[in-house]
Amino acid sequence: MAAKKGRGLFMVFTDIPPEYEEEFNRWYDEEHIPERLAIPGILDAARYVAVRGGPKYLACYEIAGPETRISDAWQDKLNNPTEWTRRISGDVIGTYYVHLLYRLIYPSDVPEETAQAGMAPVLLVGRMSVPPELEAQFNEAYNTERLPACYGVPGYIRGRRFEAVLGEPKYTTIHEMESLQVVETPEWAAWRTAGTPHWSGTVRPQMTHADGSPGAYTRIFPR
Repeated sequence: MAAKKGRGLFMVFTDIPPEYEEEFNRWYDEEHIPERLAIPGILDAARYVAVRGGPKYLACYEIAGPETRISDAWQDKLNNPTEWTRRISGDVIGTYYVHLLYRLIYPSDVPEETAQAGMAPVLLVGRMSVPPELEAQFNEAYNTERLPACYGVPGYIRGRRFEAVLGEPKYTTIHEMESLQVVETPEWAAWRTAGTPHWSGTVRPQMTHADGSPGAYTRIFPR
């Protein structure tokens, strides 16, 4: 069975003027996502809307690896946009538009269960950076102290961490969840505020989030 997740991620964050939203959403769902899914190396895709944080819209593409983004097939679509794309895409009408290309850094491999998993109903997306001298400690603390503790939260599916190949901030954590109720549970609240040796004392005070981060997003396509 073909994999649905690989070692790369492409994310597009957009804010759209209200008067364009209806057509923007139709374009994305009816033309743009199907067009992109036909590109070799794009394994799966979904669209989300923010219920907490922002920007409002997120398109998330699971890709085989960052190199997919520079493939001839993808570049051909970029260089030959449809008429609808030229008129209504986020980089044309958006009040905020940014695309980010990532490579997987944690976990170090893609287990079969993850590779075969579809797009989660809910994502909590953290986009952050730390001073360069703290990066090694930041990654170690996140991988060994923070993320493993998430799996004790009911409704939590999985967590993955990525490093930016294109765009900033440098690091992104994707928490996949079964529902929005997960972030309202006492277990999640306890995880958010939990103190751990390296994280609490050294890393967290130096960590900077992007505007709107962390954002909680619910899937709007596919429904």
